[in-house]
Amino acid sequence: MNFYAVIIGTEILNNRRSDKHFEFIRDELAKYGHELFSSFIIKDDVVLMSKTYKLILEDKDAILFSFGGIGSTPDDLTREVAAEVFTSSSVVSHKKFLADIIERFGDNAYPHRIKMSDLPLNANLIFNPINNMSGFSLENKFFFVPGFPSMAHPMISSVIKNNFSKIVKKYRKTLLAKTSEETFITLMQKLPERIELSCLPMFVDDKPNVELSLSSLDERLVMQWFNEFILELKSKDIPYNLM
Repeated sequence: MNFYAVIIGTEILNNRRSDKHFEFIRDELAKYGHELFSSFIIKDDVVLMSKTYKLILEDKDAILFSFGGIGSTPDDLTREVAAEVFTSSSVVSHKKFLADIIERFGDNAYPHRIKMSDLPLNANLIFNPINNMSGFSLENKFFFVPGFPSMAHPMISSVIKNNFSKIVKKYRKTLLAKTSEETFITLMQKLPERIELSCLPMFVDDKPNVELSLSSLDERLVMQWFNEFILELKSKDIPYNLM
């Protein structure tokens, strides 16, 4: 699974509000051994939203968590854009959500709040424990919640727990060596695809250092290749520390 976060909010990009979603979704996924594949913070812009969603839709392994834009004001564009991209149709009235809105607001549901019940075809509701103004999901792969962290975060926590809570254990080995990344490039090029490489060059006391990290679902494979890097360092008398 490739987990995507799309955080919609012009107010974040122009610094009127700070993003609260990225760290939350990263850490919530980490509880079950998952990692974000990509994260976007984008403006409330129809064209940009559509292109972002289409990019994600092209990934057959995508799981999407989309934050924001499902309210009743003119800048809330998510429902219509999601309908077009994910269902190739217009929004339709969701009977259960329509009833929930009327129950909560009565006559004050009209003429604006009622529009929140217009959702993409075949959408399923995501329960909002704060005020029962639901989010929605499509195909049990694409999940859309409000921009308010107090509402969005418990909703997404529930989605992840109910759908993606199978623990995935990834094994990681890391070292810090007193050398440049050039020392490792030949070995890096030989790494199998099942190993994820992270190489972070840095300067310590004005001298080149590199943090090398290998991870995989296969513990044996990680240890095998990590030892190859250690042997390379020892053969060249390069100091290093395990992390």
